[in-house]
Amino acid sequence: MLADIRIVLVRPRGSGNIGSIARAMKNLGARELAIVGPARTRSFWARAMAVHGRDILSKARLYDTLRAAIADCTLVVGTTCRSGLYRRHSETPREVAPQIVAAARSGKVALIFGPEDHGLSNKDIEHCQRLITIPTQAEYRSLNVAQAAVICLYEIYLASLAPPEESGIQRAAAEQIERLFDRMKTSLLRIGFLDSENPAHMLLAFRRILGRAALEEKDVRILTGLFRQIEWYADKGWKVVQEKERKGVKIR
Repeated sequence: MLADIRIVLVRPRGSGNIGSIARAMKNLGARELAIVGPARTRSFWARAMAVHGRDILSKARLYDTLRAAIADCTLVVGTTCRSGLYRRHSETPREVAPQIVAAARSGKVALIFGPEDHGLSNKDIEHCQRLITIPTQAEYRSLNVAQAAVICLYEIYLASLAPPEESGIQRAAAEQIERLFDRMKTSLLRIGFLDSENPAHMLLAFRRILGRAALEEKDVRILTGLFRQIEWYADKGWKVVQEKERKGVKIR
């Protein structure tokens, strides 16, 4: 089950942490390690900390962008210890783990961890459909990234031991959803619904709404068609509609 969960490290700073995460993955059954940005996966400390997880370390794939690293994933879950407007809907690993397991039964799931010094940026979080925050004491909330990975993987592993529930949902891949949001952004800017100075603010709200909806491919096609039609209407299509209404002609 955890073999279909991809651990994604965004701009990691410490090679020892990369190795420690590879070891945790080996312990708990995850197999895919993806790294966004440069990483020293062959360094002494990476290999030393990986121990028997060196095979995972050696097969780690490097990506230039987070979008590329999650392109084929059907559920994208980010991690954060910070508060703020864009992070207030985060859940605990125990709350999200059953949904991760259910999604992994029919597709690839990405679990994303940010850099050790400041975690995932707001730009990174734009790609996430769900957010995890590990409960800790308020006076010191930041965990080492390898510790955070162990906790999340452990909760997912426990959830995977429960009898499966058949959902019948075949989620759309992350890249399909990203293309939907590209289209959504263009069309909603065109009609003035989004603030041109900060379109990401409202788009994040849509991402949360649609992330909970577990979009299937047909859902993405329908929504893409809707936003394409909005663009058409805004770009002189309204004249066609008005003319057909004047003549009593069926619009579609």
